[in-house]
Amino acid sequence: MRSCRIMRWTVLGAVALGARWPIAAQEPTRVGVVSHVKVLSDKVEDVSSPEAWKKTYIREGMSAQEKALAIWRTVVKYRHQTSPPNEYLLDNVHDVFKTIHVYGYGMCCCAASHVETLARYLDMPARGWGITAHSVPEVQYDGSWHMLDGSLMNYFLNAEGKIASVAEIKKAVTEWHAQNPGYRGNDAKLRQFASAGGWKKGPALLVSTGDLFWDHNGINLAGWHGWPSTMQEYDCQEFLFDYGGSMGYELNIQLRPGERLTRNWGNKGLHVNQLEGDDPGILKDTSSLRMCRKFGDVAPGRIGNGVHEYDVPLANGQFRLGALQAENLATRSDDGEGPAVHVKDPDRPGVLVLGMPSSYVYLSGEAALRAVVGPGGSIDVAYSDNHGLDWTPIARLDKSSAQTLDLKKHCYRRYDYRLRFELRGRGTGLDALHIRHDIQHSQAPLPALLEGDNTITFTAGPYEGTVTLEGATTVNFRDKGKNLFYKAFHPQIEGNVRTDGMRIEDRGAITFPIATPGDMTRIRLNAFWRARDQRDGYDVEVSYDGGKTFRKVTRLGGPTAGQSRYLTIGDVPAGVRAASLRFRGQCYNTTMLFGLRIDADYRQPHGGFRPVKITYVWDESAGQKRHEYLARTPREVYTIRCGPGTVPKSFTVEIPSDTP
Repeated sequence: MRSCRIMRWTVLGAVALGARWPIAAQEPTRVGVVSHVKVLSDKVEDVSSPEAWKKTYIREGMSAQEKALAIWRTVVKYRHQTSPPNEYLLDNVHDVFKTIHVYGYGMCCCAASHVETLARYLDMPARGWGITAHSVPEVQYDGSWHMLDGSLMNYFLNAEGKIASVAEIKKAVTEWHAQNPGYRGNDAKLRQFASAGGWKKGPALLVSTGDLFWDHNGINLAGWHGWPSTMQEYDCQEFLFDYGGSMGYELNIQLRPGERLTRNWGNKGLHVNQLEGDDPGILKDTSSLRMCRKFGDVAPGRIGNGVHEYDVPLANGQFRLGALQAENLATRSDDGEGPAVHVKDPDRPGVLVLGMPSSYVYLSGEAALRAVVGPGGSIDVAYSDNHGLDWTPIARLDKSSAQTLDLKKHCYRRYDYRLRFELRGRGTGLDALHIRHDIQHSQAPLPALLEGDNTITFTAGPYEGTVTLEGATTVNFRDKGKNLFYKAFHPQIEGNVRTDGMRIEDRGAITFPIATPGDMTRIRLNAFWRARDQRDGYDVEVSYDGGKTFRKVTRLGGPTAGQSRYLTIGDVPAGVRAASLRFRGQCYNTTMLFGLRIDADYRQPHGGFRPVKITYVWDESAGQKRHEYLARTPREVYTIRCGPGTVPKSFTVEIPSDTP
C-alpha cells in the first residue's frame, strides 16, 4: 500500500521563484553529472551546508543569546558523546558539518570546536577552555562571555538570565565546596548528595537550568555525566585553548548515469576506526541518544552504513560525459565492434580516468570488471588519491577474464580518488565495470519517514564539484600511514621550512597548486595555526597565472598559541582552472600550521539536470513497504504516507543508465 501526492516545480517555476543555481542549458542526454542532489523530509532539518544550517536555525530578529542557543541545540542534536572518529588528519574530526553528516559522535574537544566554528560563522567571537579533564567553549556577545557545552550538554543562567561564563560557573562551584567541605574530588559522595533531588541544594547557578538536562538524581539524559561531574570539572585551574574548528566539508551528492547511493537507518558494524578496534559504542545500543532525541533526532540509531555504486555505462558511451579523461576510445554504439568500450586506434593507448568523489567516508572498495584483451594487448589499472599527481599501479591484465580488484587498502578513510584504465592493443577493452564501496554516514540528518504524511522535497544544483586538498600536517600522523600527508599535494617549499607542521624557521613559504576539471568558482580555506609572537604568522596569497603574480588574501597572525579560521576567496577570474595558494611566513618565536584544508569549487563541464530516481524502503506493523519516485525537474515536492509502526530502513538516489 502506498500513497503519493505530487507537486512538480517546473524549471521555469524554479527560476521565477529565485533559484540560486543556474539551470543547465544542455539537453539531458548531454548531461554527465548531476550535483548537489538533495532529498529532504519535513521531519528533519536541512543542514547540508553552512548556508543551509544558517537558514534553518537563524531567524531574522533573533537576539545574540537566541543565536548562541541555536548553535548549542545543533551540536547537542547531531553529535553524541563517545569515543571520537579519527581520520588521522588531526587529533579527531573537528569539522562540524562532517560530524553532522558522516559520523554523529565525538568527544568534548570536538563539541567545543563545533560551537566555536558555528559561532564564528555567525561573526560571534568564540574561544575554548581546558578545565578538569574536559574541554568547553565560550561565545562572546552583549559584552561578555558565555559557556555552551555541547559535549556534556549543559549551560547555566546567571541572575540576569544570561548564559553564564566559565568564570561564573567556577566561582559558584568553588564557593560551594568551600562552604561544604568533604565533597571536593569525591565522585561517590557527590553522586550520593545529588541523588533524590539533592543536587538542587547545590550552587544556585547550576540549579537554574538543571531540570533541562538532569534527572532526579542529577544525571544527564544520556545516562552518564551530570551534576557530580560539573562539581568536579569546574573546581579547576582553567586554561585558554582553541580547539581547531574546521569547515570545508559540505554535503554534495553527485550522480552520473549508472551511479547510485543508498543510505541506511542501520549498520553492518562498520566504522572508520574498526581496524584499530576503537569501538564508538553506539553501533547497536542507542539508549544514550535520549538527549539528542529531546532536541529532535528522530532516527532509530546513529551510525549508518550505506553503499555507493557505479555501474559504468560503457556500451552506449554515456560514461564519457562523467569521466575526467576518455581518450582514443570507441564504444559498441560507435562502431558496432569489439567489447563495450575498446581501443579506437590500436597504435596508441586508450585512456579512461574516472573520479570517485563521495560525501561520505569510504570503508571498503572494489572494482569488478570484465576485461577483453586482444593479441599482445594489456590493461593497466592505476589509483590516485591526490587528484592525479601520483599514480599507484593496481593491476596489469594481459588476458581476457573477469576480475574483482580490491580497492580497500587504497581508498579506506578517503572521500575522493581516481581510477585510470590504460588499454593497449587491437580489440582490447572492457565489457563491464562496476565500482562499489561501503560508506559510513550518520543517521541523524537523513530525511526520515514517520507515521502519517511525509512531505519529501527533491532538489538538484548548483552543478558544481570540489577538489579538496587536506592532509596531515604533523609528522606523527604521517608516520601512521593511515591518511595523506600534506606533501602528497606537491607543494613548492621556499626558504627555511621544517616538514613537521609546515613550521617556518626565520622566513619561508609553502605554495599549493590546485587544479579543477571545470572553471573554478571559488576557493575555500580553513587553517588552524600557531603564531606566538605578534610578528609571527603567514600571509595567505593567491595566484591565477601560474605563480607569476600573487595577491594577498589575508594574514594568519599572532600572538596566539592556536587559532582557526574559515574564509572564502570568491573573486576567481572567469575561465580559471588552476590556482596557487601561497603561505608566506615569518618566525620570531613559533609559526606553524596544525591543520589545513583547501577546497576549490568548480562548474562541472557536463553538469546539469537529468531525471533522478528516489527509492524509500521502510517497515510498518503490516510489513515492509517500498516507494519509488522519478524526479523529472530540479525541484519537486511529493508526499509519502506511512502506516502505524513506521521505521525507516533505507533510501536510494540514482540515475538509471537508461534514462533519457
